[in-house]
Amino acid sequence: MSEPKIYQMKFGKIYLLYIKKVERKDRTKEEVDTIIDWLTGYQDEVLTYALEKTMIDFFRDAPKLNPNRDQIKGVVCGIRVEDIEEDVMREIRYLDKLIDELAKGKKMEKILRKN
Repeated sequence: MSEPKIYQMKFGKIYLLYIKKVERKDRTKEEVDTIIDWLTGYQDEVLTYALEKTMIDFFRDAPKLNPNRDQIKGVVCGIRVEDIEEDVMREIRYLDKLIDELAKGKKMEKILRKN
């Protein structure tokens, strides 16, 4: 079975789509960056460099995947993120879910799982 096409897409392309999505809902690029930092450990210049990576390399090379990311639950594209078995696809969907929550107006404390 071949790997999904999304794995070979540049993260920067997806990143721009995330920003457009949240800005339509009066949220900010800075909030997207905060979510990415929380989930993956990418910050500032390192994130800028990582935009050139493929999706698979973006997640495989992440500086520090957040140990609390398994608290992310819910449905993205009709699939429960917590049920996705393939590691990279689960990480992609975790990020999708967090961006969806931001676009829906959730507070950052809730999105970042700060109880």
